[in-house]
Amino acid sequence: MDTAMQTRAVAAAYDRWAPIYDLVFGAVFRRGRSIAIEAANRIGGRVLEVGCGTGISLPYYSKRCSLYGIDISDGILAKARTRAAKLSNVEAIAVMDAEKLQFDDGAFDVVVAQYVITAVPNPERALDEFARTVRRGGEIIITTRIGAGKGLRGGIEKALMPITSRLGFRTEFPFERYADWAVANGSVELVERRALPPLGHFELLRFRKN
Repeated sequence: MDTAMQTRAVAAAYDRWAPIYDLVFGAVFRRGRSIAIEAANRIGGRVLEVGCGTGISLPYYSKRCSLYGIDISDGILAKARTRAAKLSNVEAIAVMDAEKLQFDDGAFDVVVAQYVITAVPNPERALDEFARTVRRGGEIIITTRIGAGKGLRGGIEKALMPITSRLGFRTEFPFERYADWAVANGSVELVERRALPPLGHFELLRFRKN
């Protein structure tokens, strides 16, 4: 299955999630979202939110932030556009592939990706795009599920992959993939790693561009 087909499958999955996304994921990820937004607000400036979904986070950014929200699913962005219309600091909401960002190098002060990386067909390619489009001294702020990688939990995560992939996300994604990516990319450094609820299976990762 090629990348384009995988990308279409993810978009279709989140089109299906759109009517119930806030109900299913709103409360579960509320604390993680608030921590990521607080980190972005400390920097301010132009913020790209990758995988903004229904725009559930948009109202909580500081007015010092100029927001640009993107998602691969046009269906899920319908709610985001409704939310954005009530806010004065949203620059645009657009359908865009995280692996092919249509922005100049260093266009943003902050790139925020909340619970997105494990839903991207080629995560390292998307991470490279985040690093390219954030300015020097800016940050990439990620909330993400961290897989065990090995042991019983790692085995279960691997076994679930055929199911979760059809739902639009992967369960098997250890922290080492982020660490290896940062080394390979060479332009970023990890400045914070923090466990998030629920159950400690999620983490906040902050990378600063050198």
